[in-house]
Amino acid sequence: MSGHGAGEGDGGVGAGVTFGLLAAWAVHDLEELATVPGWVRERVPELRQRFPEVPERMWRRLESMDGREFATAVAGMAVVMAAAAAAGHRTGGRSGFYQVALNGFGLHALVHLAQAAAVRGYTPGSVTSPLVVIPFTLWARGRLRRAGALRPARPRDAVQGVALAAVATAGTHMVARRIVGRGGR
Repeated sequence: MSGHGAGEGDGGVGAGVTFGLLAAWAVHDLEELATVPGWVRERVPELRQRFPEVPERMWRRLESMDGREFATAVAGMAVVMAAAAAAGHRTGGRSGFYQVALNGFGLHALVHLAQAAAVRGYTPGSVTSPLVVIPFTLWARGRLRRAGALRPARPRDAVQGVALAAVATAGTHMVARRIVGRGGR
């Protein structure tokens, strides 16, 4: 893929920058799909004892989520990420939605790494966070910056990115629970 030039269809930043967000997210979430159900079964009992300050309802909610529900939530998040990538592609990376999603994707990797540090071990998403999520985000932001498409970084951009990631995650899990959760069983 060339760096800049005609034929890229997205203002010169390249589809790797825009649709790469969806691809990097997919790699990251494949790790989570493969590991969340088993990790929850194996680790939650121990973590419940190590972290008694976490409300019991949180532990129960985590334990009640089965693989189908988690996969449905991931599919919902795929829709969000695909929409962000498409918006980025249509605007040459200038879309506010795309840039907020890119920021949220990169910053959410820090949450995964903090979780792994807190439990002193592996947590789902902690392998691809430093190997895929953070490098992709930094690379994409660099490409956007060089193309003149990156909005100036402000603290509120980080807040918006984290908020989008949190709201999208909570929303897709709520929808998934309704689709395959208690009402679907």
